[in-house]
Amino acid sequence: MHNKEAFSKIVEAGYQFKGPSLLLGGAMLDKACITGLPVRIPMKTLNRHGLIAGATGSGKTKTLQIIAEQLSREGVPSLLMDVKGDLSGIAVPSTGHPKIEERHEKIGFAYTSSGSPVEFLSLSDEPGARLRATVSEFGPVLFSKILDLNETQSSVVSVIFKYCDDNDLPLLDLKDFKKVLQFITGDGKDALEDEYGRISSASTGAIIRKIVELEQQEADRFFGERSFVVNDLCATDSNGNGIVSIIRLTDIQDRPKLFSTFMLQILAEIYQQFEEVGDLDKPKLAIFIDEAHLIFEEASRALLDQIETIVKLIRSKGVGIFFVTQNPTDIPDDVLGQLGLKVQHALRAFTAKDRKAIKLAAENYPITDFYDISTLITELGIGEAFVTALNEKGIPTPLVHTMLRAPESRMDVLTDAEIKDILDKSELIEFYNKEIDRESAYEILSEKMDKVREEEAKKARESARQKTTSSRRTSSRKQKSTFDQILDTTTKRQIGRTIARELTRGLLGVLGMKK
Repeated sequence: MHNKEAFSKIVEAGYQFKGPSLLLGGAMLDKACITGLPVRIPMKTLNRHGLIAGATGSGKTKTLQIIAEQLSREGVPSLLMDVKGDLSGIAVPSTGHPKIEERHEKIGFAYTSSGSPVEFLSLSDEPGARLRATVSEFGPVLFSKILDLNETQSSVVSVIFKYCDDNDLPLLDLKDFKKVLQFITGDGKDALEDEYGRISSASTGAIIRKIVELEQQEADRFFGERSFVVNDLCATDSNGNGIVSIIRLTDIQDRPKLFSTFMLQILAEIYQQFEEVGDLDKPKLAIFIDEAHLIFEEASRALLDQIETIVKLIRSKGVGIFFVTQNPTDIPDDVLGQLGLKVQHALRAFTAKDRKAIKLAAENYPITDFYDISTLITELGIGEAFVTALNEKGIPTPLVHTMLRAPESRMDVLTDAEIKDILDKSELIEFYNKEIDRESAYEILSEKMDKVREEEAKKARESARQKTTSSRRTSSRKQKSTFDQILDTTTKRQIGRTIARELTRGLLGVLGMKK
């Protein structure tokens, strides 16, 4: 048994903050909750990002839910990636349960229920406001990294973007980009090479194949207009509660390329559009990325570098990013080192590889005299977790085994009728779900290429017509020459006979006179 009094003093001192904070739950020692010893996280350091990890069924999603709903209550909007489809319940109050009441009695505060204002977003056929971005908004560097291109191929993409800028060819979607590739390797090849230099056909072929790979995961649906304005994620309702924007991703779990493409673009757009604000008393926006391993598993080294850079820099924009995944080892070390809040649910050891992963996970947390981390981490109950955060001075708080509070909202999905009610009230859906297909590179170059084809066909027809006329004239001349030859031969024969006859007559006349 550990010294409860010493433990309580350490926790109480480590989790007292001057500014506003969120309540996660109550501290536990020797697997028992100490009533009245709350574990909080300061709002001021939530832009230092976070990790929520644990095995399936350990309570990660509920932890995400209790943080997001409390942020909403504090006027902080959030963006949630709902991969499993079980986060929509945050929109309505919980109906309560005796076990919830029992849990809160142990923690030491009364349970209340409430819902949060919700907006549904979508990348696919799921209902919600459509999320789109144009190819131009990605820019050549980010677009090349998404396609995982080498240096030579990336330089070709940069030339294409420059060519389109110089020639007023808007790059809105993937078909625009493919049409430009087709044009510069065909009709526009000579003009492009005169202005920008020679482009290898091998490079353009490789780029086309990468784009086809994206299209096979239906990423082409993400490119186009209307582009989503990231500032719309920072909305509050009439009561000042932060809007919880939920992206429903249940149908793209097997399309990680689409998921990582979207995440990188949205983070890059936020970084570019949001102003520098430094460390605020509370974040401007919180982003929760569920099933975060989907981003990192399929990401190239270049893509990982881009994500790491954005995670490091975006906190100065007042944005906190929280990765939700099964094991901390799913997150690259350079990203993991940037995460101030860590909520570690139970891990399970079924294999030697699992035990090794648990040992590594235990080493990510502050040293403590009160817990055998590597052992207890496999014994945590559902709704329990190790918690450590950064205090207002940026110093890690003591590691605490925590009994987490229950969400105030429903811990289940909404019914179809409830979802429809939210969708019907959405102003974003009315605005963003109107597809716009204005004239862009595809239409402009298609028209230009059609004119070239028409001109070539016209020249071909004219050339064929001229050849036919010339052939007829030649044939006519040949026929006339033959006739003339025949005619000339007949005439000559007649003239010859006439001359011979006259000569004969003349000769006979002379002979007669002599007689």
